[in-house]
Amino acid sequence: MTASQINVLFVVSEVYPFIKTGGLADVAGALPQALLAEGVRVVTLTPGYPSVIDALPAGETIHEFPDLFGGPARLIHGQAKGLELIVIDAPHLYRRHGGPYHGPDGKDWADNALRFGALSLMAARIGGGEIAAFKPDVLHAHDWQGGLAAAYLRYGYEHGPRTVITVHNLAFQGLFPSSFMHLLKLPPESYSIEGVEFHGEIGFLKAALALSDRITTVSPTYAAEIRTPEFGMGLDGLLRVRTERLTGILNGIDYNVWNPATDPLIAANFDARRIAPRIANKAVLKEKMKLETADKLLFGVISRLTWQKGLDMLVAVLPTLLATGAQLIVLGTGERALERGFMDAARIHEGRISCVIGYDEELAHLIQAGADALLMPSRFEPCGLPQLCALRYGTLPIVSRVGGLADTVIDCNEMAVAEGFGTGVQFTPTVGMLEAAILRTTALWRNQRVWRRAQRNAMAADVSWRRPARHYAELYRELLAERRR
Repeated sequence: MTASQINVLFVVSEVYPFIKTGGLADVAGALPQALLAEGVRVVTLTPGYPSVIDALPAGETIHEFPDLFGGPARLIHGQAKGLELIVIDAPHLYRRHGGPYHGPDGKDWADNALRFGALSLMAARIGGGEIAAFKPDVLHAHDWQGGLAAAYLRYGYEHGPRTVITVHNLAFQGLFPSSFMHLLKLPPESYSIEGVEFHGEIGFLKAALALSDRITTVSPTYAAEIRTPEFGMGLDGLLRVRTERLTGILNGIDYNVWNPATDPLIAANFDARRIAPRIANKAVLKEKMKLETADKLLFGVISRLTWQKGLDMLVAVLPTLLATGAQLIVLGTGERALERGFMDAARIHEGRISCVIGYDEELAHLIQAGADALLMPSRFEPCGLPQLCALRYGTLPIVSRVGGLADTVIDCNEMAVAEGFGTGVQFTPTVGMLEAAILRTTALWRNQRVWRRAQRNAMAADVSWRRPARHYAELYRELLAERRR
């Protein structure tokens, strides 16, 4: 530890590799290690799901609570997988079968307000100096699950840490009935338009947006988009008021996990200088997915199958995709109608379309290493991680011109091709423009000289956590400098 080191408490509801439902877990698992190089020590506070408790067999109990929203709890401190963790061991809240947010029936846990209220309350108590083992300079909450931490600090502690909220997806806001005010131990004065109240309910994310010292999103374009009624999900007015405190910082990916030169989950390793072995991955992928062996343009999808991700538009343009001679592999889970749509298409067009419902980490790596292009037709996308992995693996991203997709992919338009710096294809998220993007991609692929140049451009892009970590460290230092003034 050095005198200039900044101590940061991450407040997250999931963290890779212990528990993951989406990109938040990847960020929580990789960013703390990248911040070490910037002089930032991160301790991650997370709920004690069974998989997390199991990862800390030698953890030290640093505090005990006789009653945390209905049962005893303790805080466990330890190291696992290169991360420093404080885990909330509260069996009545977290030790149960199912996911972190949903039960085995797919429905939200009825007590999610208390489960993530507890996460926020523990964050505030650590931030307020009640836990001797760690006193953070900055409390950095991620998404709505940690959103009440800013409220607990504002209304309960005179001298707390500086606070940051990162919005990974504004569509998920953590709204609960006002009847939870007493159960959450929130003071009456916090239930106001300046505090936790949002249209007659308790808004976890709204509270964080109103009360945190700084707000970040996971891409600059998304930071601009959410200040508009189209993308603001009812919070655009508040975000416009707080524009000066709002910053967009792009996500990165973990190069230890996503590296085609060393990836143990793919059939043949390769890099930008030695790209030829990539062909072996395509062959293995097509065999595994029972696709015709003829050399055709192969599109991949690795995504939640939802309206947000624009996958209904992809179903609508499948005739165009097939008419070009291309093939498609879909890996994901989500809305039942979309699952059925892709499964039916795979059954009808056997050998041309293949679909796996669910998530398979090994298959995701093989798709990135073996597909020619990755389709992401999202209607909105705060950042997106699959397109970053695709760039790293030379799989050209075909993306909507929204959010982090717009910030990370350079369109192979005529000028970009002429100058030799395109890395993918961008389009406006409509059915017609998706159809046009597929046709453009087909034309690019037929010119293998141009395609190879775009692949090398993509693989040369820096999509690591190095640059984002530097931006976060600068933000933390700015916050602490404001306090000293």
